Parts: sequence; C-alpha cells; structure tokens
Amino acid sequence: MQKKTVDGVIEEALPGGTFRVRLDNNSLVLAHLSGKMRIYYIKVIPGDQVTIELGPYDETKGRIIKRK
Repeated sequence: MQKKTVDGVIEEALPGGTFRVRLDNNSLVLAHLSGKMRIYYIKVIPGDQVTIELGPYDETKGRIIKRK
C-alpha cells in the first residue's frame, strides 16, 4: 500500500503535539509531527504550510513530514 502525500495549512495546535490541518481540497485532518521533526526541534505554528503523509486506511489522520 502506498502512502499519499498532500499539502495543507496548520489551522490549530492541539495538546500532545497534534495539529488540525486544512488540506488543499478543503478537508480537515488531524496530524502529528514525524520523529525527525521532533529530533531536530522543527517547530510549526498555525498558518504554516506543511506536507502531510496520509496512510492508506484512514485519511482523516496523518503525519507532518515537512514544513515549507
């Protein structure tokens, strides 16, 4: 199964390193930071443009893999 990458904008920061992200197709997704972003202390705040990796089964949850 392939993972799908999409672009979006951080809408809201939630507790526990989780974020609500609005995708380019105007849908909302819950996403958490990837491990490399945590290791290198890459911060994201509401308004940042990010790339998200969505899993093949549940497209309402994802992982933030890059900040643009």
